[in-house]
Amino acid sequence: KPKTGLPAAARAARYRLLAKAARSTGATHILTAHTRDDQAETLLMRLLRGSGIAGLAAMAREAERDGVWLVRPLLDIPKSRLVATLGKAKITFADDATNRDMSFTRPRLRALMPALAGEGGDSRNLARLASRLARANAAIEVLTDGAERYLALRDRNDASRFGFDAGAFAGLPEEIRLRLLKRVIDRAGHEGPAELGKVEALLAVLDRAIANGQKQARLKQTLAGAAISLTGGRIHVDPAPPRRGSRA
Repeated sequence: KPKTGLPAAARAARYRLLAKAARSTGATHILTAHTRDDQAETLLMRLLRGSGIAGLAAMAREAERDGVWLVRPLLDIPKSRLVATLGKAKITFADDATNRDMSFTRPRLRALMPALAGEGGDSRNLARLASRLARANAAIEVLTDGAERYLALRDRNDASRFGFDAGAFAGLPEEIRLRLLKRVIDRAGHEGPAELGKVEALLAVLDRAIANGQKQARLKQTLAGAAISLTGGRIHVDPAPPRRGSRA
């Protein structure tokens, strides 16, 4: 496995094991020790990778994962304070050596934090930015929910299909259109969440096709295991046939 993917794979494996252990004991919540420093680093990593608003909101304070709730109660606390508190209370804690492995992105960004702090980019300000973006993201999600109800995306005759009026869709703000399109692709598709950049490219193609004439425009593309088509003034999103050579 490429070394750049090791931290994410290890993190996912840890969460799976923690969730399994929690479920086996009847626990409903897992508390982590992520601090304000971790939140700032996560924001920087996602910023450098061109994440959207949802990604730049960084780590959520609460999120459901693998059947349990993942809670991060220390996101407002700097790491230095947590370490000092543990030391004063004589509580031992694990020290992951990979946190100092400069072949990984996060440790390299961590090494830059003192310089960034000198320019005003300290963990407090970066975490505050993530919090503000999380607030904006939550508001946009509410608006997207309303737009979804307005369009009545799901096909009443087939729960696996999604269809909606192209003209009504085109009249929505771009960010709402983007989120709606990603939602239906993720629901109908069978290849995991669609990449934001690819959904943006598809939306641009759809917008051009709709602008050129709703009734006459035709388009058909696939993305993340979903088939997206524009015909008769309607956008349809269906599960795409399995790729050749893939297992059914």
